[in-house]
Amino acid sequence: MRFADVVATSALVASESGRSAKRDLLAGLLAALAPDEVVPAVGFLTGEPRQGRIGVGWRTIASLDHPVAVEPTLLIADVDVALSAVAAQTGPGSGAARVALLEAVYGRATADEARFLTLLLGGELRQGASAGVMVEAAAKAAGVPATQLRRATMLGGRLDDTVALALTGGAAALGEVSLRVGRAVQPMLASSSADAATAWEDAAVDGLAVVQHKLDGIRIQVHRGASPTGGPDAIRVFTRNLNDITDRLGDVVDAVADMPGGALVLDGEALVTDLDNRPVAFQDTAGRVSADQARPETVRPYFFDALHVDGVDLIDAPLTQRLDALRRSAAGWVVEGAQATSAHEIADVNEGALAAGQEGIVVKDPTSAYAAGRRGSAWRKVKPVHTLDLVVLAAEWGHGRRRGWLSNLHLGARNPAGGFVMVGKTFKGLTDALLTWQTDTLSSLARSAGNPTDGHVVTVPPSLVIEIAVDGVQRSTRYDGGVALRFARVVRYRPDKTPDQADTIQTVRELG
Repeated sequence: MRFADVVATSALVASESGRSAKRDLLAGLLAALAPDEVVPAVGFLTGEPRQGRIGVGWRTIASLDHPVAVEPTLLIADVDVALSAVAAQTGPGSGAARVALLEAVYGRATADEARFLTLLLGGELRQGASAGVMVEAAAKAAGVPATQLRRATMLGGRLDDTVALALTGGAAALGEVSLRVGRAVQPMLASSSADAATAWEDAAVDGLAVVQHKLDGIRIQVHRGASPTGGPDAIRVFTRNLNDITDRLGDVVDAVADMPGGALVLDGEALVTDLDNRPVAFQDTAGRVSADQARPETVRPYFFDALHVDGVDLIDAPLTQRLDALRRSAAGWVVEGAQATSAHEIADVNEGALAAGQEGIVVKDPTSAYAAGRRGSAWRKVKPVHTLDLVVLAAEWGHGRRRGWLSNLHLGARNPAGGFVMVGKTFKGLTDALLTWQTDTLSSLARSAGNPTDGHVVTVPPSLVIEIAVDGVQRSTRYDGGVALRFARVVRYRPDKTPDQADTIQTVRELG
């Protein structure tokens, strides 16, 4: 199939606001794919190519020198092979090699195809084709129940592979998918609760809840084969995104190798601690894990769940049973926690977690199964929320449900020396009413300043102050201020404040 067909479908999906319409468009394309085109096409349409990050940033893409094709000739396979080749480049000269490979594929692309590629590689492809919509579309194209495909995706780990399985093997093939030691499972996720009392109401069952410290580290899932002494390949460490980072976490591998028993699948966090055994900042742990060269810091694993122990799958077992198995298998490496019989006891555990330098707590339903890949009500996270008063510098026209609205806000902190420094973007927390007001107001501000409003990004004078809730900040080279907001969402506009009352870049940095 031509790559242009994927690009055209993406544009149609972005133009639709209804979930069923998006599903039907995607299902039509999926049904027309050849078997070997399914995996790359699903990656392109969900904005998550199978190659992952390929070491290419906006600056590299902007520097490409290439012609623009008049007629589409690229095939899905052409783009897939090119991205794999780019991702494979390492060592001296790899930067120039990546540029040459990208210029070759861009040189065969039409303007629409090149635009799509740029958004895809930059992680900015927003068309409303989420993983959930893709599952529904694939189920329709394959003629299988969406619930069956969803569970197979959770246990199989990768959406693209599972969609390919559904389209080629149908319900029978999906029914064979189960937890397999050595193959990463999509992690269970926690929803948020405002405080200990709310978390108790949400998660407690029969007067009991499980409370665990919430660590601000790297989510890991560790798989150990039945014979951990069989060699280094017997233990694998995966990230939340199912990337294999075993070779970067030798400390974790050593710890798991020493655990008693046979096969294991454990869920937890990898964390660097200081000399006082307190956690370092998230970006320091992330930097240690992502470093290409060996570094002296020790990365410790802290486990909070067990999915498989000694040949027994526990994914459908109640949490209390899984925790018993975890404590038997990973004693000394278990996240601190307790069983609580009241909201007051949950609050006490939370105070202890914060005093120890942790991010907060997770309150869990003791009877719950491990809902791989789901963010439900069985796990409730409670952690402090910081708010910042920032200034709107620009906004992007939305896609999908937000089409026709200025939504993704560019946020700036005040520079005491003059001007504003961008620290992040967000469209989270915007209601339809606020989107309508925001679009009218920002468009008017842009026009009054003589700025165009027909481009993807609309720049406005820095006159509006907005309150933003964040989980914190992390160091970043993407913005001039050297920091980026983490999980930013809109609280409200602050018409009572002027831009010179916005928080400074130093205030933002102090949250790191």
